Amino acid sequence: MSVSPPTGPVASLGRRVRRWADTARLLRAVAPAPLAGVIALHLAVGLLPIAFILATSHVIAALPDALASPAGQPPARIGTALLLAVGAFVLHQLLAPFQTLASEMVCRQVDGARIADLMTCTLTRLPLADLERQEVLDTLAEARSGFDRVSPTPGDAAAGALALLARYAQLAGATAMVTLVLGPLSGLVVVATALVIRHGQRGSLGKFGARRATMTGRRRRLSYLRRTATSAALAKEARMLGLVPWLRERHGVEARGYLEPLWAIRRDLLLRPFVTLAAVALAGGGTALALLGRGGAQGDLSLLQLAAALQAVLIPLRFGVFFPESDMQTLYGFTADDALRQLERRQSPPDDTEPVPEAATGAIRFERVDFRYQPDAPDVLTGLDLELTPGRSTAIVGLNGAGKTTLVKLLTRIHEPTGGRITVGGTNLEDLPAPAWHRRIAVIFQDFTRLQLTAAQNIALGRPGLLHDTPALREAASRAGVAELLDGLAHGLDTVLSADYEGGTDLSGGQWQRIALARALLALDDGAHLLVLDEPTAQLDVRAEAAFFDRFLELTRGVTSVIIAHRFSSVRRADRIVVLADGKVTESGTHQELMDLDGRYAELFRTQAERFTPGTTPRAAGQGASR
Repeated sequence: MSVSPPTGPVASLGRRVRRWADTARLLRAVAPAPLAGVIALHLAVGLLPIAFILATSHVIAALPDALASPAGQPPARIGTALLLAVGAFVLHQLLAPFQTLASEMVCRQVDGARIADLMTCTLTRLPLADLERQEVLDTLAEARSGFDRVSPTPGDAAAGALALLARYAQLAGATAMVTLVLGPLSGLVVVATALVIRHGQRGSLGKFGARRATMTGRRRRLSYLRRTATSAALAKEARMLGLVPWLRERHGVEARGYLEPLWAIRRDLLLRPFVTLAAVALAGGGTALALLGRGGAQGDLSLLQLAAALQAVLIPLRFGVFFPESDMQTLYGFTADDALRQLERRQSPPDDTEPVPEAATGAIRFERVDFRYQPDAPDVLTGLDLELTPGRSTAIVGLNGAGKTTLVKLLTRIHEPTGGRITVGGTNLEDLPAPAWHRRIAVIFQDFTRLQLTAAQNIALGRPGLLHDTPALREAASRAGVAELLDGLAHGLDTVLSADYEGGTDLSGGQWQRIALARALLALDDGAHLLVLDEPTAQLDVRAEAAFFDRFLELTRGVTSVIIAHRFSSVRRADRIVVLADGKVTESGTHQELMDLDGRYAELFRTQAERFTPGTTPRAAGQGASR
């Protein structure tokens, strides 16, 4: 349930103060000298119109004397004033375009720093378990949307806040001019009018932004549907299956579900306040002009004063309009920055500040381990005891929901046990810095990464430091059985593994498996000690899967490895097979030992084998396979 932000003058002032504090924090990414230049530029652009008003007022005031003077002999001051007016106008026109350039420079530097912060937070410091939480994914989408240019960025917000300097400098100059000519009361009227209508305009926009932020989930669903429905990946299935009408209808439903409440909020927050603010502007402007008219009628004002005050009064009255250089930028750019700061508050302290102990060695033991995903959810693992013997391959098998992938998440420290402990050579795994432990593991997940990068870069993901070590990359590719394939590509290891790019190529599922295996082998060559395969062959047929695991077990003989598999026959060559059921180990042994036991493993093995051995009974299939 969303909570509406506090309202009222004090709350509004607090939000303004916080926003300027946020601006100062973001601007720390900009070097002092360029920042000073940007500030000076905005102030100059704001004050030059005031100089133009003063100069043109002197021209107007000098016109009677010019008309009364002999032909060709206008007063010298009119020429000077006219020259100053032209100079102020020309200089303003020359400098104004550089505001955009200056804002872009500020934006790039701030965004560069915040993108780095987002990557650091997401990839290294945010608890991995948080990346499975809906509210965190929504916040991450909000933070990332700015950098995707879906909405203004934090850099836009910082640049937009600086751009306000020009507006407020102009307001200050105009107010000073009105005060000097018409007195403090008139100056107070015009500045109060300007600030009230500006406060109302910004307040309405701020409320709209806060309400919009509560709709991140809807916006994320709409964005996903729009992105998917316009991607080349879906085009074939959409045509073959006749999905276009359904996609259009679904897009319409999602769009209305997001936009109609947004439009209603916009009408509620912006339409009625607009009428009120227009009345305030009319009253304040009318009062100031009435005071000006009275002074002119009574002869209290010179022509110079009248001309200057009349032009100056009009500047504050325009303060309630939408500022295209700052309003949307500060409203939505700060929204993205707020989302990023929420993520940063969840992140763990940087692990590189901790001393990295000597890598623990020896057996990995799960000791009475319990785990549940939510405090009020049932246990997925219950009192699980398991030992992973160094230098041996252990296959984890079981039906869906048995806890196989959860076990991997605990082993790789995506989650921590809710009960019991995991030890490495007697050392509690929680006592090891996570980066130190992660460097010891090479993992191939079921949904392993397939990047639209070169083959070399995809393999080097196993150890990015070896990206330019071509012999090491080729050795890993060769051991994984993919070197010959890569040599046959247009650019060898430098071929982009995507047909979406010129000179690139797509790979089959089995070929991608070998790329992933090469990646893991590269990590092993660079010092990893534990290899984990979490059902990476789930999309392969039974023969391709068996061939993959046979090659894997041959290549990694003598390496501590954990294999998660859903087909029992694929991992029968593992040194040890562990059966999970109801969150605990129910059977353990070699393939032959488990078949001789004639328990759950043997039953499920024969059932699966029967599907791929036509004309045999379950018992015959199991006996044949066991041999």
